[in-house]
Amino acid sequence: MRHDGRANPNQLLINKDSRDDLSRLRETLVTAHKQGVGSDSDLIIGLQLTHSGRYSRPNAHDRPEPKIVHHHPISDCRLGITPEYPVLSDLELKEIMEDFHNAAVVAAHAGFDFIDIKHCHGYLGHELLSAHTREGEFGGSFENRTRFLREITHAVRAANPTLSIAVRFSAFDMIPFRKAEIDRRETPEPIRGLLPYRWAFGANADDPIEPDLREPLKFVSLLRELGVKLVNVSAGSPYYNHIQRPAFYPPSDGYSSPEDPLVGVSRQMRVTREIKQQFPELMVVGSAYSYLQDFLPYVAQAAIREGWSDFVGLGRMLLTYPSL
Repeated sequence: MRHDGRANPNQLLINKDSRDDLSRLRETLVTAHKQGVGSDSDLIIGLQLTHSGRYSRPNAHDRPEPKIVHHHPISDCRLGITPEYPVLSDLELKEIMEDFHNAAVVAAHAGFDFIDIKHCHGYLGHELLSAHTREGEFGGSFENRTRFLREITHAVRAANPTLSIAVRFSAFDMIPFRKAEIDRRETPEPIRGLLPYRWAFGANADDPIEPDLREPLKFVSLLRELGVKLVNVSAGSPYYNHIQRPAFYPPSDGYSSPEDPLVGVSRQMRVTREIKQQFPELMVVGSAYSYLQDFLPYVAQAAIREGWSDFVGLGRMLLTYPSL
């Protein structure tokens, strides 16, 4: 979408210069789908719009170039961000919003059915939701912290009324975790002097390893008001905790889960169920099923049958096991 928002130098951009390439990519996908299943009548294809914010590395994999919306007492230290490091101004955020809108126009012209305005995993949209300590139009109150989403959605609707909008969001969060010295498992960072904890969205301010769904449910209610009908539920951020991807094997950064992975699967399934039950008219996509491996189809089938979610989302697993 814009160069300074890339999480790595290889990340694709969605802009006027890439429209024809994206259109050809979509045509290739549709052709392959028809060859595989015989029809594209049930195929819906979208593009995710995101800015990596604090975790931007647009020019080199080993060179962070963070764009932050507020200072964070733990994450700043991890990234070497000093107290004097500038936060994005309200004007800069409005320029990024314009880029989101322009990318949505490109997606529509390239033939895509929907866009996903990403609000998860510590990236810019998600960090704005936790900007309790920020001043100005995009911080403090819930209304201000959701201004980014609201104004992008209104602009996209005005220009492309037939383009559907989805949102993937981290429905709850926890304090950042760190590697323990003994067994290399994740343990929560010390929080002495940080309570009430004001740097997370969907976490209990008095006990930030516990979810608090009051604002996330308010956020989903806002999505409904905005006409967003497809919501994908995730959690936290893999940059500072691994609650969103319960796994038996350690991730690439080499330390193990802080809990039995089934606890993480269950937590996300319960949160997804609560959202679906409170907003039955929305299409809700559940995440965090990959750890279940052979049992995944059966648990997913039961979750859908019992009304816990409408879909089960599978991501990187499909790259290695596309026939799943």
